[in-house]
Amino acid sequence: MPHTPVDPTGQQIHLTRGDVTAHIAQVGAALRGLTVDGTAVVTPYPEHTATPFGSGSVLVPWPNRIRDGRWAQTDPHGAEYDEQLALTEPKLDNAIHGLLRYTPYVIEQGEGSATLTATVVPQKGYPFALVTQVVYELTDDGIRVTHRLTNVGADAAPAGVGTHPFFFIEGVDPKELRLTLPASTWFEVDERLLPTGEKPVRDETDLRDGARLGDVDLDTAFGTLSRDADGLAGTTLESPDGQKVTIWQDESFDYLQVFTTDGYPGQEYAVAVEPMTMPPEAFNSGQGLRWIEPGDTWELSWGVAYGRAE
Repeated sequence: MPHTPVDPTGQQIHLTRGDVTAHIAQVGAALRGLTVDGTAVVTPYPEHTATPFGSGSVLVPWPNRIRDGRWAQTDPHGAEYDEQLALTEPKLDNAIHGLLRYTPYVIEQGEGSATLTATVVPQKGYPFALVTQVVYELTDDGIRVTHRLTNVGADAAPAGVGTHPFFFIEGVDPKELRLTLPASTWFEVDERLLPTGEKPVRDETDLRDGARLGDVDLDTAFGTLSRDADGLAGTTLESPDGQKVTIWQDESFDYLQVFTTDGYPGQEYAVAVEPMTMPPEAFNSGQGLRWIEPGDTWELSWGVAYGRAE
C-alpha cells in the first residue's frame, strides 16, 4: 500500500513579516531557517532529513550533559532526589540535551508568529511535570524567541533551558566570519566533555575581541557574560564586508555554548551559538539550576538580529 514517509522534523511552519521569513520545525520546536532582507542567516540542511547535531532544537529541562545520567539535589523545601536518567549520549555515557528533542510540539500559528507547546511528563529520572511553550515572533531585523515553563505538578521542579541554533551569512565563506563573544570565563572539560572547572578566558578561549571562525575549534561552554544597558548579552558573527548577525540573550540566559564542526551536511564549516540558562552538569553542581514552584511560570527570551556593522 503506498504511503508517504514521515518527515523526521514533523510539520513545517513558515512565518513572514515584511522582509523577514522564518522556518520552524515541529519536532524539537527547532529554528531551521531565518532570512532577513534576502539574506539567510540560519544554517540550512536538506529537507526531509533528520536534524543534524540537534540543529535549532529546544533543550528542556536541561541543556548540555549530565554525567552518567545521574543527578542528586535537595529542593528548596528539603526534599531529596537521587535520580537516574536514560543515557542519551551512550558513546560518552551521558544524558544530553533534555527530554524534548524528538518531541512533536502542538502548533498554534499566528501572523508573523507561532507558539509551540509540549509537556514534559513525569518519567524515569525526572519525576516532574512541565508545560513548555516556545513563542517565535518575527521582528524588523530578525526573530525573538520566548520560552515559558509552567510547573503543573505537585512539587518544585528543577529546570534549565537551552537552544541549539546554527548560524552563517549566506554567500560568505563561514571560515571568514569573525566570531565575538561577551564571555570572560569558560568551562574546561574532560574527555567526556564534562566540566572540570570554570576559568578565566585566555588565548583561544578569549573571544571578547573576536577571532576568525576558521581559526577556532570549539565545543565549549562560556559564562560571566557582559551585558548592555538593557541587560542583554550579544554574540556576533561579522563578515569582512560588514554584515553582522547578533545572537542576543536576556538575563535568564547566563551561559552559552559554542560548537564548531566540519561535519554539518552541505557546509564546509558550521557554528552553533547556544544560549543556556545553566552550564554542563548543573543538575549536580546546582550552578544556574532553577526550581519552579507548583503553578509558577518561568519566562525568558533570546533572539537574532541581522544588519550592518556600524
